[in-house]
Amino acid sequence: MTVTSEVFIRHAAECEYMAKRSRDREDKDLWRRMAERWIRCAELAEHHSQPSAKVGVHRKPLHN
Repeated sequence: MTVTSEVFIRHAAECEYMAKRSRDREDKDLWRRMAERWIRCAELAEHHSQPSAKVGVHRKPLHN
């Protein structure tokens, strides 16, 4: 796990904690969705930190 993904995982854990502590259903749902997004960020960070993710990847420039 990279340093970046660890930070994202920590944020996700904090959101899960807040979801458990929240009494309002909408707040719980919001915190859970935020946690899911942090987890996705961690997954993407892990994927992009792997050497195979960097080899042979050619992207078109954003601006033509």
